Amino acid sequence: MMVTTTVKVRPAQRSDAAEMMSLIRELALYEKAPEQVTVTEEHFIESGFGAQPVWWAEVAVVPASEDREEQIIGFALYYVRYSTWKGQRMYLEDIVVREAWRGKGIGGLLMDKLIATARDRRFSGMLWQVLDWNEPAIAFYRKYGAQFDNSWINVSLEL
Repeated sequence: MMVTTTVKVRPAQRSDAAEMMSLIRELALYEKAPEQVTVTEEHFIESGFGAQPVWWAEVAVVPASEDREEQIIGFALYYVRYSTWKGQRMYLEDIVVREAWRGKGIGGLLMDKLIATARDRRFSGMLWQVLDWNEPAIAFYRKYGAQFDNSWINVSLEL
């Protein structure tokens, strides 16, 4: 059952950070890597809502009503990546939807908002990564016509 008519997508605010961190921990559990979340809430807030933000996000919310406060049920976090070949591109770091809300169109609302933002900001495209075992996410991205490229190797350096 799709419930997207009762869900709104809006830009993330500083006051959303604690709930966003909760969703990040939920994602880490899903990806079987809870110990990998080492960012502090303070650093998270400064990085997204400080004087020089390096990321932006949209949150999916169930609006407040007479009997409940607004509830954050998902978010999509991105930053700008620069390609010497393609120019500015949106890098989607994460789309996270609370487990109880998955399969109800919330991820689609967030993805559609990101695509619109990327177009509005005249980015040349969007990029992201998905774990090879995450079949639900892969199927979701295929619906958007995403191209999968297995020729690059992920590289990181911990400091």
